[in-house]
Amino acid sequence: MIHLSRRNFIKAGGATVALPFLNSLAESKGIQKPDKKMVFMYIPNGIVRRGFFPGEEKREIPIFKGGFSADAIKKERLVNTPGLYPLELTSTMQPLKSLKDDITLITGLDRTFMDGQDVHAQGSASYLTSISPEQATRSGLMHPQGRTLDHIIADKIGHKTAFRTLEISCNGFKSGKESPEFDNISWYDYHRVAPSIKDPKVLYNRLFKNSTYSKHVNDVTDLILEDAKSITKKLGREDREKFGKFTHDIRSIEIRMKRLERILQSSNVKEPSDADLPRGEYIRLMGDLMISALQMGITNICTFMIGPERWQAAMMYEGVFDKPVVHHSMTHNQKGDGWKDVQKIDIFHMQQYAYVLNKMKEIKESDGTSLLDNSIVSYGACMGDGATHQYFDLPMIVAGRSQGQIKQGRFIRCKSGTLNSNLWLTFAQYMGLEIDSYADSNGTISLG
Repeated sequence: MIHLSRRNFIKAGGATVALPFLNSLAESKGIQKPDKKMVFMYIPNGIVRRGFFPGEEKREIPIFKGGFSADAIKKERLVNTPGLYPLELTSTMQPLKSLKDDITLITGLDRTFMDGQDVHAQGSASYLTSISPEQATRSGLMHPQGRTLDHIIADKIGHKTAFRTLEISCNGFKSGKESPEFDNISWYDYHRVAPSIKDPKVLYNRLFKNSTYSKHVNDVTDLILEDAKSITKKLGREDREKFGKFTHDIRSIEIRMKRLERILQSSNVKEPSDADLPRGEYIRLMGDLMISALQMGITNICTFMIGPERWQAAMMYEGVFDKPVVHHSMTHNQKGDGWKDVQKIDIFHMQQYAYVLNKMKEIKESDGTSLLDNSIVSYGACMGDGATHQYFDLPMIVAGRSQGQIKQGRFIRCKSGTLNSNLWLTFAQYMGLEIDSYADSNGTISLG
């Protein structure tokens, strides 16, 4: 019987890869808890309220309001009756039906907004800071941006992994159409962006072919399979199947990357855009790479942008529309049945979230618990509605149990106006930080 420390590993050529939970190698004692993981999944351009928030199906269709203001219709908000309620999935949340016992819907959350910066830029760039205008002024900042929560958490736990944090954006455009504020939610500090990785091949190479061992191997899968030969001899039939799936998943990532490369190479334009990439396949591939990094102990903290803010360019949502569409423009044209097409994108994004959660739920860690059991995976946007640019009533779903700290399968109605920074503070404490405040927070939100 092989002794286990915190995890089982394959090691070769300087590479270290954590293995899935294998009963054949496990002992009844001496297995420590896996690390906690934190994932912030972000959706752009707000959501269609009537499809996302319970009880708003017949609410009046919002009319586009331009300019910088994000609070123009705050007086029209629906006031929450705070409390715990049964979770009933709205039409937009239907892709999460099989995960109903693994998620919690939270409403009533607000962000502080400061006039003077584009609402989309401030929304994404300040999503994980929630710094108030007053705090920004005291710190000498032009806008409420600064060191984001993922890096503050990494200050505490980042030393355990090869990468303190991992930043991903599912934005395949080769050239920038907007400033970095629109396409990054992770910042080292004010105007010091932690650049998100957009290219699956770049992400793969960063995770699996870093300079420590790239000179030893050309294909990380071959490296793993070579060392796996000695391990499989010790495995029972069930574990051999599980280990086979583990290595197959890694090989599958490579095959799918090559397929996307062929799509780009066959494109008739010199600079392929997202319109040439199937959105769902692209997002799921990036999701698989993120999950592999979490599973293998390469990082414990990830930010994952399903798409960039505003970015006035067409993207192909396969299976949804028969031609590329511009998400941002659609959010400003919800009159009549226009909102129904915008909701189709909301549902499409929800399907990608469900895909990530299902994958994480299937993966067993060193003590037999799932990757999702040991994680917090939030899903939200910087706006409550894309047409009105509102910074109140923000959408938020929280998945994972954070090793028993979070009860799931519930609907939490917070008092209207509850600061989103209260939730960030709660997450920080669950991840082991001993802090009493974060940004403009004035308390925490009980998820247990």
